[in-house]
Amino acid sequence: MWATKPEGYTFKAGQYCTLGVNGIERAYSIVSAPFEETLELFIESVPPPDGNLTPLLHRLKTGDRVTIRPRAKGIFTFDPNYPVQVFVATVTGVVPYISIPRQYLYDNAQGHRFYLLFGASYTDELAYDDEFRRIAAAFPNLVTFVPTVSRPKERRNSHWRGETGRVNTIVEKYVADWSLAPEDTLIYACGNPSMIEDVKDRMNPRGFDVLEERFWKDD
Repeated sequence: MWATKPEGYTFKAGQYCTLGVNGIERAYSIVSAPFEETLELFIESVPPPDGNLTPLLHRLKTGDRVTIRPRAKGIFTFDPNYPVQVFVATVTGVVPYISIPRQYLYDNAQGHRFYLLFGASYTDELAYDDEFRRIAAAFPNLVTFVPTVSRPKERRNSHWRGETGRVNTIVEKYVADWSLAPEDTLIYACGNPSMIEDVKDRMNPRGFDVLEERFWKDD
């Protein structure tokens, strides 16, 4: 969904905003980059009883109003001190990794390399994959994109010919293939909490720092 950015509203790439409808509020990471004129959000619908706000958001029409708290928050943001950035995501956890390279390219920044490992059960859950493929094709020395599906044998994935397995299980393989070193690499893990814990268990003992942002299966 897209929302008008309130006058004077600012945020850092990777931060989240707090939206509300009928007094129900939840925090959502922002897809759009800070330079963009609107707030773009990727919100997975969670039906009741677990979901209270997302059904309301998905019923909104153009022109409907939502509330937004005046300040964006969050520390899951781009850290320029690491030349190499490895993004690990499951489904909606990809959101901060869209905002960061959009802003980086807009700023014409240099000196960093981004790798995105993006996992989902099914290919149709790989949101924004077309955008990442375009960026990786246009800027091959800046962005590398590796999507993976964890249920490759199911009919819904019958056309898939790419990487397979849960995304947390392939991080070690690709970090080794890319010859990445702990001293100049930061691993970001965003999405399912169990994925994040597994990435930390695998990579912290190898000396890698892991920055985390947990997305729970609710609204």
